[in-house]
Amino acid sequence: MGIVDIIRILLWAYWVILLIRILSTWFPAPAPGSPLRRVLDVTYALTEPVLSPLRKVLPPVRMGMVGLDLSPIIAFVILIVLLQIVR
Repeated sequence: MGIVDIIRILLWAYWVILLIRILSTWFPAPAPGSPLRRVLDVTYALTEPVLSPLRKVLPPVRMGMVGLDLSPIIAFVILIVLLQIVR
């Protein structure tokens, strides 16, 4: 297994972590201290350093009373481009 394979695996793992974060926003928050809460805390800790700077460049789009955060979409596009480059 070469360095390119390791980078590809890490990028795919980050893609899955980002997807878990997005899907977790569709459901009620788990109870504090639960194992699922701990998993989501790790997920947020891993994705926030990437999403936060993206939000500064592209703030959430207002749609009436709701704000649509586009930063995960941008992160997905960047990950796909990186995966294509590594391929």
